[in-house]
Amino acid sequence: MNDLNDFDWNHIRAFLATAETGSFSAAARQLGQTQPTLSRQIAALEGDLGVMLFERVGRTLEITQAGMELLDHTRTMGEAANRIAFAASGQVQSIEGTVRITASDVMSAYILPDLLREVRVQAPRLRIDVIASNDIRDLMRREADIAIRHVRPDQPELIARLVQEASGHFYATTGYLNRAGRPKSKNDLSQHEFISFGNTNQMIAYLKPLGIHLTSENFRLGSQNGIVAWEYAKQGFGIAPMSQVVGDATSGMERVLPGMEAITFPIWLTTHRELHTSRRIRLVFDLLAEYLSK
Repeated sequence: MNDLNDFDWNHIRAFLATAETGSFSAAARQLGQTQPTLSRQIAALEGDLGVMLFERVGRTLEITQAGMELLDHTRTMGEAANRIAFAASGQVQSIEGTVRITASDVMSAYILPDLLREVRVQAPRLRIDVIASNDIRDLMRREADIAIRHVRPDQPELIARLVQEASGHFYATTGYLNRAGRPKSKNDLSQHEFISFGNTNQMIAYLKPLGIHLTSENFRLGSQNGIVAWEYAKQGFGIAPMSQVVGDATSGMERVLPGMEAITFPIWLTTHRELHTSRRIRLVFDLLAEYLSK
């Protein structure tokens, strides 16, 4: 297999467009090419690699495992190329309008600010509207342009990208742990108070396969609002799960059972097909993908 640097960039662009749109015809329209031309570029890339990147399953076009592996490498190249093209033409500074991002309240408050600063530097005329919600917003009804969620949407019209398998842990204040004792094992957790985020029964059911057996008696306080629930944990009311990025950065909070394996959860970045025609959505989507993949 050749090094990616040896490939024709047009072939890489053809591959990326086909992977994102799900069809040769849609990819050709996006790139302003004919379908035969794009098909030849894909075939040439497959010949260089010696693998099949796409296969027909009935009437649909599906990416192969080899294609998925290549996609992970080439997406970063594509995002960088988009920003270089924007910068070279001076387009970034002129991009304006509104992009609506929906994300959980915790992510909106604690994780997105650094990304939003980068957006402001690159596109100062762009307006970002953050919809802090733990509900799954329907992009098809245009409630938002980009969604950051822990579940993959099931609408085939949407573009969804798994950008990270994030890690989380249990946290509590030093004061709470000094008072209630530091758990030595998962079994010890059943003797502690927990803060619930949203639906308590769902939390209990999610933790059970991890070997953590809690009941409603462990949850005497909670909130549908993640920021409020985390604040209760910071006030010493009990133990709470939190993403590692937020939990480790919060003063006064300790990891509970620091030797326990991390709780992992996916982060999906989702948008609609306008990604291919809207410069402002493309810019913000690419910046989010790069930022959340770190």
